[in-house]
Amino acid sequence: MSINVSGTEGYAENAQFLIEQWQDISFAQHHAPIMHLVPMSPACVLDVGAGIGTDAAAFAAMGHTVVAVEPVDALRVAGIRQHPSPRIEWLDDSLPDLAMLRSRRKEFDFVMLSAVWMHLDERERRRAMPNVSALLCDGAMLVITLRHGPVPEGRRMFDVSAVETIQLANAHGLRTVLDVQTESFQHGNRRMGVTWSRLAFVKDGARGYREA
Repeated sequence: MSINVSGTEGYAENAQFLIEQWQDISFAQHHAPIMHLVPMSPACVLDVGAGIGTDAAAFAAMGHTVVAVEPVDALRVAGIRQHPSPRIEWLDDSLPDLAMLRSRRKEFDFVMLSAVWMHLDERERRRAMPNVSALLCDGAMLVITLRHGPVPEGRRMFDVSAVETIQLANAHGLRTVLDVQTESFQHGNRRMGVTWSRLAFVKDGARGYREA
């Protein structure tokens, strides 16, 4: 399946290199700007584009139940092998439709799209946002991180602005609670001038989250 999934170009071919590279990334350090938004009590978490499961494993260690969606076979297999937690369910599905996931009619308390959204073109992003929004229960949190900077060779990546993403999310019932820009934690990316937008949204009807 992974070869045909739009947006995954370059990942299967470079899976072994990426697996080794990602193993050195700390969840707490990488996601420090949004850690205060992660639920404190056990919740249902969705990690879309889970890669090798670093984030999914961290959520599971916090006591959350996690569905980890990863369309690239090599990455998903590595994640299952490295993080055999009973709290993590792995799923072979992909944006923009997330058809398999949506067919379950399950809603989540916290949804993470880390370094995923910019792999979709404009048409796919417009198709994906209502599908993602439909997976959030009332009051649920959606976190999206966007990579800005040079595109690695062989990858499919678009220059997606925080402004466009916020407008699209707002149009589908998601209220902005966080919009921050950060440098990359990876030294190589930082040297290339890579920066990140970290955005968070709450599904309408939420209470208790203050805008940052």
